[in-house]
Amino acid sequence: MDVTGTGAGDLPVPGPQAWSGALLGATLEGVRTAVVVVDADGLVVSANDAAQEVLGRSLGELVGQDSHDLLHRDSHGHAPPRTRCRLRDALLAGRTEHGDSEWFARGDGTLVRLSWLVAPCSSGSGEQGALVLLYKSDQVVSDEDDDGVPASLAELDRLALLAETTTQLTSTLDVDEALRRLAALTVPRLADWAVIDLLTERDEVRRALVTEHKDGILVERGDLQGPMPPVPGESPMPLSRALRGAASSLADPATYQGPPDSGIAVEQGRLFTETGMHSAVIAPIRGLRDVLGALTLGRSKRPGAFTAADLPLLEEITRRAGLALDNARLYQRQRKVAETMQRHLLPQLPTVPGVEMTARYVPAPHASYVGGDWYDVFALTDSSHALAVGDVVGHDLDAAAGMAQVRNMLRAFAWSRPQATPSAVVTQLDDAVKHIAEVPMATMILATLGLGDDGLWRLCWTNAGHPPPLLIGHDGRARYLTGAHGILLGTGLLRPRPDTVTVLPPRTTVLLYTDGLVESPHHSIDHGLDRLRRHAAALAHRPLESFCDLLLEQVRPGDNDDDVAMLALRTPPRA
Repeated sequence: MDVTGTGAGDLPVPGPQAWSGALLGATLEGVRTAVVVVDADGLVVSANDAAQEVLGRSLGELVGQDSHDLLHRDSHGHAPPRTRCRLRDALLAGRTEHGDSEWFARGDGTLVRLSWLVAPCSSGSGEQGALVLLYKSDQVVSDEDDDGVPASLAELDRLALLAETTTQLTSTLDVDEALRRLAALTVPRLADWAVIDLLTERDEVRRALVTEHKDGILVERGDLQGPMPPVPGESPMPLSRALRGAASSLADPATYQGPPDSGIAVEQGRLFTETGMHSAVIAPIRGLRDVLGALTLGRSKRPGAFTAADLPLLEEITRRAGLALDNARLYQRQRKVAETMQRHLLPQLPTVPGVEMTARYVPAPHASYVGGDWYDVFALTDSSHALAVGDVVGHDLDAAAGMAQVRNMLRAFAWSRPQATPSAVVTQLDDAVKHIAEVPMATMILATLGLGDDGLWRLCWTNAGHPPPLLIGHDGRARYLTGAHGILLGTGLLRPRPDTVTVLPPRTTVLLYTDGLVESPHHSIDHGLDRLRRHAAALAHRPLESFCDLLLEQVRPGDNDDDVAMLALRTPPRA
């Protein structure tokens, strides 16, 4: 079928040059049936007046758009998968095909049910495409089939929803994020409202999330969330039964019209009143051993009510949600244990008269919130203190345990020899690491800080394969202390370890840090060190606390997957 039209009455049509002026001549404009013309890629190149009217879209809104993504919908308003779209297949294959009573999206967001006929055609210059004839239907758009029964998902759609539920919920270990994803999976696909109630470890109930579909987006209703009354032991009401682990059930406003038998029934009656829900399904969310909560899906805008046929799908969704929430809660408990362990492993900083001092520890973004990075400060004598920053390979519980061994041995060796040089203590520690500690490799800086007779503070340090300390003057000049560099711990090699002493002018800041502050998989270590130096120099006048916070915010690479330890000190002004 060659569609050409060259009369003076032709409609000027935007679109690809090969089709321009050849699509809608007087012949097609005379067709009362809606006609949309697409090219070989399924893009709309033109449409007649009837098509614009039935689709509620102007020519400019149609031309250049993918016909499948823009127009074709399932009964719930979602674009059907491309691989299962007969209309799209016929367009791309260039074959004639017909379809009955399918849904199409109008410009105002409503749906219209149309039959369609695809007829291949070509432009005057030989470009291939097709005419799509749309037979307008006057049926009212609803969520019900012709017999008035609420439309249910096709089996393939059900399987796709369950697969998506598993993927979405198991890919996060954050409970709140899992709840938001669960709501987004079910609203508006199945309901207008999603309500999630959770049981705490003390069997208290918390209404964790109430979400509605409004103006095309999900809106969280914080006014309906919060603590709930306890679960009654014998109540036959749907939510109470679900929170005790009983089977899923249906509910509507009439369910809560009588005298309430518990505080939860009062809250459920309020929920139906506030949301306008006329129909709801409620199912328990079960973990491996316990009931974790309940999911309520409600309909307020769509007229169709839930039926018993909807319960099996809801139970499959909540079963997957229960497993995901179980994993997320287990992870959060482990994280809490890890955080407690980390707090006890990292010390409180002592007071050094005249010297400001602060420290930071930031865990690896995707690890167990503990790792091998550490810092330590402790007194050696009345006039000197030891400072250390180190990094045991890894960022997990094994690395944290190894870090604790190294730190405790370092304290013991330094305390037993308070007058020894840092290099002597680190040499002794390296020998012990090889024979005692279960540590593969580690880097560290050990320094001693003391006040000289001239009233100036002095730093003596040795470096065991660690990034160099950074010295920042009050005038904004910054330099790395690159001396005293030796091999890392745990290599088994015997090499002499040097010491270096530097005098710290008044109002000088010294920063010891681990490589997580400067390393990135996409940049060299030199790039990270230069970035740290420049930012530290710019922050030289900042109070020490904000100095460290801003360095972490501005310098730490966004693609870094390592933990960070920082120890900063600032000498006082000259007396």
